[in-house]
Amino acid sequence: MPHVFVSAAHKSSGKTTVSIGLCAALKDRGLAVQPFKKGPDYIDPMWLASASDRDCYNLDFYTMQHEEIQQTFDRYNQDADISIIEGNKGLYDGLDLDGSNSNAALATMLDAPVILVLDARGMTRGIAPLILGYQAFDENINIAGVILNQLGGSRHESKLRNVIEHYTDAAVIGAIHKHEDMAIVERHLGLLPSNESDSAANYIANISQHVAASVDLDKVINIAGIAPATKKVAFPVAEKKCSLRIAVAHDAAFGFYYASDLNAMRGAGVEVVKFDTLHDAALPENIDGLFIGGGFPESSMQELEDNSTMRESIHKAIEAGLPTYAECGGMMYLSRSLSWNDKKNSMVGIIPGDTLMHEKPQGRGYVKITESNEFIWPTLESTSSVSHQAHEFHYSSLEHFKLNEEFRPAYTMKRGHGINGEYDGIMYKNMLACYTHQRNVDSNPWVERFIQFILTNKSAKDLEGLELC
Repeated sequence: MPHVFVSAAHKSSGKTTVSIGLCAALKDRGLAVQPFKKGPDYIDPMWLASASDRDCYNLDFYTMQHEEIQQTFDRYNQDADISIIEGNKGLYDGLDLDGSNSNAALATMLDAPVILVLDARGMTRGIAPLILGYQAFDENINIAGVILNQLGGSRHESKLRNVIEHYTDAAVIGAIHKHEDMAIVERHLGLLPSNESDSAANYIANISQHVAASVDLDKVINIAGIAPATKKVAFPVAEKKCSLRIAVAHDAAFGFYYASDLNAMRGAGVEVVKFDTLHDAALPENIDGLFIGGGFPESSMQELEDNSTMRESIHKAIEAGLPTYAECGGMMYLSRSLSWNDKKNSMVGIIPGDTLMHEKPQGRGYVKITESNEFIWPTLESTSSVSHQAHEFHYSSLEHFKLNEEFRPAYTMKRGHGINGEYDGIMYKNMLACYTHQRNVDSNPWVERFIQFILTNKSAKDLEGLELC
C-alpha cells in the first residue's frame, strides 16, 4: 500500500506538525490515512491519531525485532489508502555509529520514499549543500521530495526555490510559511498532549488548512505510490473471552498508552474499562485489574487532590489486593504527594514516598531492566528472559522512600536511571509501580503476564465458569 516516510535534517524542524497536517489534509480528501511513529513516544502519536482518526503505531528498533517491526507495519498499513511514517530526530540520526537504528534504516527496511522537512529559517544558498549532502550520504535512501518549512515570506520562498532548482535535482513539493496558529504549545516532555488540549481539534484544523494550501498533496500521494506493496498480514482474533475487566485511567492527567498494548488486552478478550481520575467518584465496579499509565499528573495535581473519593477508592482497592500496574505518571499518582513549582498536593498515598518535580530530566532515554528474584508476575513458557529493553522519560524523583519487607524492588537497572540509578519498580501486595515504560512486544509480552497474574490472584469461586486466556 502507498506509504511515505517524513523526516528532517534535525529535530525541531517541524516534521511532527507537517505530519499532523498531512494526515488531516489527506483524511479530508476522503483517504484512510494510517500513521506510524518511529521510536518510543506517546505525545506525537496522540496528535497523529487525532489527525487521522486511526490509532498510531510505534516502530522501534530498540524494543522490537526487525521482523516484528515489518509485521506491525504490514498489518496496519494493509487496509489504509496511504500511510504516513513520522521519524524522530534527523534522517541519519541514531544510537549506533553505523546508523542501524536510524530513521534512514527504518525507511530502507520499509521501502519507504522519504519526504525531507527542512527548517529554512535564515537559510538561502546554504540549503543546496545541505540537500546534496543528504542525498549523497546513503544511496539506498530515496529522498523523493522536500518540504520547506518556517519560511519568512514569498521572497524567501522564491530565493530558496531558485537555489534548489539551480544546484540540485530535489523536488520541492511544499513551502510552508511561518504561521502562529500552527504552533502547538510545548512542555518539558515535548508537545502538549492532545488529550489535555480542549483546542486540539482547532490546532489540527489550522495545521491541515495551511499544509493543504502549501503542499502539493497530489505529489505526496504519487511519492507514496512509489513504495512497493506490503504483505497481507492476518489480524489476531480473540478465540475466547477471558471475562476479565481491566480499568485503565484515561483522562487529561493520564494518557500515555501504546495502542498495541491496549489492543493486546482486547485481543485476549479482556474488556478495557476506561475511567477518569479527575471526575469519576470511584473506580469502575467489578474490575479485576488496574492499569495507570504515564502522563502529566503535575499539570492536574490540584484536581487529582480534589477528587479525594477516587484517591480513596484506588487506595482501598490496592490494599485489598487488586492487581495493579502503574507506569511513571501512574507511580507518581500512587505516591503520598506531588510537588511542583512550590506547590504540594496529596496523591493516593499507597507508596510511602513523595514525588518531586525537577527542572531537568531525572531519567531519559532507553533502559534495560532485569527482574528481581521475587518478581510478582508469572514467567511465560514462550519467553524465559527476565531482562527487558524499554524506555523512561521523567522530570520527577521519588523522595523519602525506603525499601523494606513490604515494599520491594522490582527491577535492577542495567541501563537507565529508574528510581535511583540502581533499581526501578516497587512491588507491594499485588501492585507493581515503576518509572519504566514497557511495550508489549514479542520479547516482553507484559500484557499476557499481567493477565495471567490477575487470574492467579482470583479466588477459586471467582474462577468458576471463567475461560482462561
